Amino acid sequence: MSERISPSSSERRSFLTRLSTGVTAFAAAMAGSAVTGYGQSAPAASWQPERHEKDDWLERIPGKHRMLFDTTTADGLGDALAFANNFLRTNRNEYGLQNNDIAVIMVMRHRSTGFAYNDAIWAKYGVPISKRANFADPKTKEAAKANLFNASDYGAQLPNRGNTLDSLFKLGVQLGVCATATRGIAGAIAEATGGNTDNIFNELVSNLVGANARMVPAGIVAVNRAQERGYSFVG
Repeated sequence: MSERISPSSSERRSFLTRLSTGVTAFAAAMAGSAVTGYGQSAPAASWQPERHEKDDWLERIPGKHRMLFDTTTADGLGDALAFANNFLRTNRNEYGLQNNDIAVIMVMRHRSTGFAYNDAIWAKYGVPISKRANFADPKTKEAAKANLFNASDYGAQLPNRGNTLDSLFKLGVQLGVCATATRGIAGAIAEATGGNTDNIFNELVSNLVGANARMVPAGIVAVNRAQERGYSFVG
């Protein structure tokens, strides 16, 4: 009968080491192949926002630089008017640019929307608009009877510090007025006066504060579309 020769302990360890090394090398080769295959796949196309004709007005404002102020409250609007004036003045004085080199848009939505209407609207509907805006005339402590962000005699009593809407219109600033919020204001006025919401909405739209003001479907959408078209955002 032949004698069986068992491998020594050292031979067994050598075999297991070679087997482990081979498995590791095979796994690494497979992983490298997977990474190489992934790396060679076609790169994904860069994302581009869809353009809509309703938003093309954003492109028609001339300017080498673009700035967007988003306002939702009376105080926020006042600050934006002061900041916009600073932005334009610094670009003129320090960079030698002209006003038409700078495109500035101010979106008026939520509680700042009411200040997009002229004095005639405020004289007629000042009480419900003031209530909607959570705003009071700082001199009388009552509902405003005029658009006070177009009044030059309030100075430090308002956060715009005398920078009126009209003064900024002369520098080229444009307003985007929220139609959704305007519809809400029209409903509040109708409830307070017994009027018709649709008729009041049309009256508000027909009495914007200046030629540089335009209605937009929703202020929040205008904020998005402006940024997609290269406007820097200030909230």
